[in-house]
Amino acid sequence: MKAIVFRRYGSPDVLEVADLERPEPEDEQVLVQVRAASLNPFDWHRMRGEPYVLRQGEGIRKPKNIGLGVDVAGVVESVGRSVTRFKPGDEVFGMSARTLAEYARVAEAGIALKPANLSFAQAAAVPVAATTALQGLRDKGAITAGQRVLVVGASGGVGTFAVQLAKAFGAHVSGVTSTGNVELVRSLGAEHVFDYKREDFTNSSERFDLIFDAVGDRSLADLGRVLEPRGVVVLAGGGTSRKLGPLGRILSARRRSKPEGQRFVFFMSHREQTDLLVLKEHLESGRIRPVVDRTFPLSEAAAAMRYLEAGHARGKVVVTV
Repeated sequence: MKAIVFRRYGSPDVLEVADLERPEPEDEQVLVQVRAASLNPFDWHRMRGEPYVLRQGEGIRKPKNIGLGVDVAGVVESVGRSVTRFKPGDEVFGMSARTLAEYARVAEAGIALKPANLSFAQAAAVPVAATTALQGLRDKGAITAGQRVLVVGASGGVGTFAVQLAKAFGAHVSGVTSTGNVELVRSLGAEHVFDYKREDFTNSSERFDLIFDAVGDRSLADLGRVLEPRGVVVLAGGGTSRKLGPLGRILSARRRSKPEGQRFVFFMSHREQTDLLVLKEHLESGRIRPVVDRTFPLSEAAAAMRYLEAGHARGKVVVTV
């Protein structure tokens, strides 16, 4: 089968299309014929081997796991003998590893049936980004109806879902984005949009109960200025250190958080099948929708990664197989 691999760390130039043996599912796994897989920042962190602390698990000098990709949407090809929830021919979406390939092995607990109203490319745009938004708002931010919520990075892969999910929870939503994406963010449900090229949202007179920061380029002090005294900042991105990544931001968040005051919470999402089912219901009802900026064929995965790295994607970048 064709698959994208990287045998050394570096720029998208290290990505290549290789012929690999098709995997076979183990007892609790499903073999998926991949139709689409979207890219995430995690993918280019692995490709670059940055932050360097990442290499402790990935390989110091070169990657141990040469495959790439986490999100997946496709058709079940075969199932392991312990699998009961899926059968060959089922259209599914979810998360696994080495999904930038013609076939991918996926744990039964890592996928769900694809929303009927989405294409494979749209479904592949959902898992990591939407799960991050859902878990950040619901589990870490404890969002409730009527709250004033600000999404920083509202036009990105995670941010587009965060705006829509916050709206679905009944919040009053504001977003931060660039000039060209103001109308997009407004169309997703934001009642007010800050154009960061024209105004500094941290100098606003408005105060928010919950700030979901998917970018991480503003200091916690800046965010705290527009946060209610007992508000919460959920940090779903950030950390520009090539050596330590988000570690400094995590420590700063802990220092600034007060039990009876403002709280700053850094988190990383985790795979959860029940959350995929929650998202599936939201997607099929039309309460949320994926925003796909561009699609690239598998043979142009390097170009897709360059586009993602440029940092201007509206929503998600998807690789089709």
